[in-house]
Amino acid sequence: MSPRPTTTPPPAPRRTGTSERTAYVRAGRRPDPSTGAVVAPIHQTTTFAQAGLGGDLGFTYSRAGNPTVAALEEALGALEGAPPAVCHKTGMAAITALFLGVLQGGDRVAIARAVYGGTVRLAREILDPLGIEATFFDPTDAESVDAALAGAPRLVFIETPANPTLELVDVAAIAARAAGALLAVDNTFQTPLGLQPLELGADVSVYSTTKFIEGHDATLGGALVARDEALLTRLRRITKSVGSTQSPFEAWLTLRGLTTLPLRYEQHCESALVVAEALEAHPFTETVRHPGLASFPQRELAEQQHRFGRRIQLHGGIVTLQIRGGFDAAVRFLGSLRLVLVAENLGAPGTLATHPASMTHGDVPADQRKAAGIDEGLVRLSIGLEDPADLIADLCRALDASQRETPSRGSAKVSEEVAS
Repeated sequence: MSPRPTTTPPPAPRRTGTSERTAYVRAGRRPDPSTGAVVAPIHQTTTFAQAGLGGDLGFTYSRAGNPTVAALEEALGALEGAPPAVCHKTGMAAITALFLGVLQGGDRVAIARAVYGGTVRLAREILDPLGIEATFFDPTDAESVDAALAGAPRLVFIETPANPTLELVDVAAIAARAAGALLAVDNTFQTPLGLQPLELGADVSVYSTTKFIEGHDATLGGALVARDEALLTRLRRITKSVGSTQSPFEAWLTLRGLTTLPLRYEQHCESALVVAEALEAHPFTETVRHPGLASFPQRELAEQQHRFGRRIQLHGGIVTLQIRGGFDAAVRFLGSLRLVLVAENLGAPGTLATHPASMTHGDVPADQRKAAGIDEGLVRLSIGLEDPADLIADLCRALDASQRETPSRGSAKVSEEVAS
């Protein structure tokens, strides 16, 4: 078991401008030494020949390591001034490896109240039977934070912005108060472009690379980034043992996605704010949340914590809205969309709408969803790269339809799917 470092590693240099964009394009990627190919090959192989016993060239078996996956790991680590990351088949595989790597029976983990539903399921259904106690706390309330930390948790796990409420967590403040515990931050929504958790005192940055990083609805993947070499060694051992290593082809696709992330992510953020402002003015929305809105409750923290792109501050590409009329209105809204697709993902070129209470957080107990602010009428939008005017027209038309008493055929279909 890797202990928490006794000294905090120095912060990574805050990259801005050209140097950071160059890292997204070049880190971990070199011309192929045997052919000169400028695009790294996909090493789609199970095993690697050795020149006699112990005569390997650095790789032996792809569950333990693969050159294509290693290139992605090097690139992701470089973006946060860290050694190579540990990549996994999915984001949940990465979180599972983290929990198994640092927790054992009798340990406690403190988890922020609003996190991805799969993280809650993992804590309740997998960790609890193993004797690992999970405490859910409100990271915005000092008394709740103190109570969660009073039991000396081995790991503190937070997500900012939270999925799906977009509640922000002050990473530096939690890091300062969580002395003695490892602090992990799920940074999927912000990516290394919008937030650098390790700079703010976190020990581990967690990513579902499925989302913005790969960014094309084409892969599943996850990654853990840290600066503590002993912790990374432990996490690699867990990954090898449980067999959750990322595949070469999906690692190659994720590397391609990473190349254009600075361009895509800034556009996601810019369009999301435009859409959020339009939805906020619509009479059939009760609340609209996006960290860039002037009305956002944690606006000051957003401005303090989120990084800048070339044109704007990067507050993320996710918008949430509470529709007047609750669940029934949300069902009609989803069934009336034409351009926006109803699906469980985010960070892709196409705009997606999700009903968290019945989709991403359907396994979370109703009382816990309510405490986290996940209402039956809440809809999450992942704003894509389409023209914002087209998105606004489609969303406003669906909002108008959400207030009609008789559902359309499309909304009836969504209702059946939600009920199942």
